[in-house]
Amino acid sequence: MSTPHNEAKIGEIAKTVIMPGDPLRAKYIAENFLENAKLVNQVRGIYAYTGTYQGTELTVMASGMGMPSMGIYSYELYKIYGVENIIRIGSCGGYKPDLKLFDIILSQQVFSEGNFALTLNNDDCHIVEASTKLNSKIMDTAKEIEIPFILGNTVCADCFDVYMTNVNEFLARIPQDFNPVSAEMEAFALFYVAKLLNKNAACLMSVVDSKYIKEIATPEERQTGLNNMITLALESAIKF
Repeated sequence: MSTPHNEAKIGEIAKTVIMPGDPLRAKYIAENFLENAKLVNQVRGIYAYTGTYQGTELTVMASGMGMPSMGIYSYELYKIYGVENIIRIGSCGGYKPDLKLFDIILSQQVFSEGNFALTLNNDDCHIVEASTKLNSKIMDTAKEIEIPFILGNTVCADCFDVYMTNVNEFLARIPQDFNPVSAEMEAFALFYVAKLLNKNAACLMSVVDSKYIKEIATPEERQTGLNNMITLALESAIKF
């Protein structure tokens, strides 16, 4: 059985999925980190590969950009393919002056002012938490392999925040005590779908731009310069 968006057969996707947004990043991870990686989906160019990492079967699959795309793929992975754990890995914009390029952020709670939860589940929900189980594994693993990270709340926007006409007005609408450290575009949908289906989800991000950072990561740096985050996700995934 497959879906209109995923041609993988049941059994071809592992119980734990590492999920970058970019299909080329999924390809990069499969070719450089997995053993015996097999391409199991390429519908719409959304590559999914299943292989092993240190003997543990894992799938790496792209989500595309934005909550609608993440919502579709994560829902099908959990509901149709029996996936239990999804770790999103991606890029983010930094909202704190002490963040540096490629700092790793682990999302604790994520805020969206959009209507994803209302549309999907008639639920007027705008803040959702990561899986405590996954975050604990990631934090323990980060300490073991000595990869520094920042644990914090993040925002999930309906559009690229760099293109907002007034990002400060957007930030002013966020609950005052939420105190976000960064912004991205997919985690709310992932966390909410996981909550709805009683599954596990986490989100690791690397800072690639900020109003406080003069340098902006190139597309090539975004794809290949994030190896610490990728390694942390993979090393955490094999502990489930």
